[in-house]
Amino acid sequence: MKKRLHIFLICCLALSLTACQGEKNNLPVDFPSPATISDETNSVPDNGEPESKQESETPIVDETLAQQPDNSNPIVYMTTDISPEGLMAVYEALGANPQGKIAVKIASGEPGSNYLRPELIGDFVQSFDDVALVECNTIYGRFRTSTAMHYQTAEDHGYLEIADFDVMDEDGFMALPVEGGSNITENYVGTHFENYDYFIVLSHFKGHTMAGFGGAIKNASIGIASARGKGNIHGNGFIEAMAEATKSVSDALDGNILYINVMNRLSLDCDCEEDPREPEIHDIGILASFDPVALDQACMDFIYQADGSENFIAQIERLNAPRTLEHGEEIGLGSRTYQLVSIDE
Repeated sequence: MKKRLHIFLICCLALSLTACQGEKNNLPVDFPSPATISDETNSVPDNGEPESKQESETPIVDETLAQQPDNSNPIVYMTTDISPEGLMAVYEALGANPQGKIAVKIASGEPGSNYLRPELIGDFVQSFDDVALVECNTIYGRFRTSTAMHYQTAEDHGYLEIADFDVMDEDGFMALPVEGGSNITENYVGTHFENYDYFIVLSHFKGHTMAGFGGAIKNASIGIASARGKGNIHGNGFIEAMAEATKSVSDALDGNILYINVMNRLSLDCDCEEDPREPEIHDIGILASFDPVALDQACMDFIYQADGSENFIAQIERLNAPRTLEHGEEIGLGSRTYQLVSIDE
């Protein structure tokens, strides 16, 4: 009992100090309450990935919240089990029922990066009858700038062994209208976008040296944008434009989209880096939601609570990354207020 009280007081003090810092920087600070934090370090099953440098206590959800969900806020489901079974379980918790041709949007990653391994996502992807892994070409001049090299990278990374792989802009781009935006009026996605009925945005959550962090919104915006679309987003209010581009995708799909973030190998660098820095934060878990703003907000809140996250937080704040989520909420993409529900026993 004393140990729980001691941890509760420490958490309260830490959240108070961080909240003050957030007010100082005019940034949102919406953390899960101290009651959702475990008094023991939860172990993360071995998923074949190298261990991060430091371990942190992993927040879990109060059982009463899981039993009595608040329907006024979007739910973010979470498991600490970073494994094929954990990925399938957190997806099933959503109760989704995708129909038709399904696109699983991944970031295929540069060689040597922390891209999601086929060993982790293969069973999940293959659980769908009519599915393809989808990507678009990059514009920064590495291995995935040309379609041919992109397919070769996907093969080298083992993706062609688990599903069809589609570079959606290999035949050009199409424009999606952006409603309610203030930075872009159109989002240019690959023409193959219209070949799919449902999108599962499966993202490796990590840092990013331009966006602050990369999660669901970045994967659904920059990731689904064609090479031209990427330039359009980068050149027109990048931080806010990512939220606007994601909304155009969601609107075009009429809600036939869901989002999953895998919080492992939490490097400060994106998977577009061939030699990313080693993580300073322990693996956290897998989170899923129908709301990309809520999902990325939950992941960012975990980062703020994690041990060894000082450099990650500094990068987030220096690049004003929370503005992506603020703007997403302003334009109706989603909500930064959410309910976190653990599916762990």
